[in-house]
Amino acid sequence: MKLTVVGCSGSFPSADSACSSYLVEADGFRLLLDLGNGALGELQRHCGLYDLDAIFLSHLHADHCIDMCAYFVARYYRHDGGRAAPIPVYGPEGTEQRLTTAYADTPTASSMSEVFDFHTIKPSTFEIGPFTVHVERVRHPVEAYAIRVEHGGKSLTYSGDTGVTTALDELARDTDLFLCEAAFTYGKEDIPDLHLNGREAGESATRAGARRLVLTHIPPWTDPQISLADARAVFDGPVELAAPRATYEI
Repeated sequence: MKLTVVGCSGSFPSADSACSSYLVEADGFRLLLDLGNGALGELQRHCGLYDLDAIFLSHLHADHCIDMCAYFVARYYRHDGGRAAPIPVYGPEGTEQRLTTAYADTPTASSMSEVFDFHTIKPSTFEIGPFTVHVERVRHPVEAYAIRVEHGGKSLTYSGDTGVTTALDELARDTDLFLCEAAFTYGKEDIPDLHLNGREAGESATRAGARRLVLTHIPPWTDPQISLADARAVFDGPVELAAPRATYEI
């Protein structure tokens, strides 16, 4: 598997990065995890607009899904070749309604479904192209999911947005790469069931026995070096910060 960081800023885009979006590729199949603010433009550095094969939305906060509205325009009003065929979109219950409301002026109430084939996710295991994926509910103010993507005996686990939860620890058990949010700063913010800090991300990786930890979803107002140091203090494996255009072979 190849992982490409399209965007990794938390809450809103920074001067250097779009919001959450991660491209996972194997066997010529392209799965996109989230499509937050600014990510559609960055995505085009890595693949064509119509080269994605499936999209997974971890939850329906704007910094993880709002560029789906722009992607709707690209697929619905495609200027060359006609309307794009529906692409599978896996998201929480109400994803179609959320995106239609956000766009606010679709030609009809069902226009989104003409270019997106919506699938409602629940805790489960299923196939997306060549990938076996495992989805678990995590702790966030809205319905939110973490995902484990497996292929060829390797695994990637993406936390989405979450507070501390054993569900994430178990999902990331022995994972090769743990892409984990660290939006908060240890000792500064302490709000349960919302986000992790760097130390909590490192502790989760330790409990899971993850082989590698990549911290992501760090907001522009947070010092990422503090989160990195806090994670390294409690996790013995390799730890690094996600960065736009970074790639990982898993």
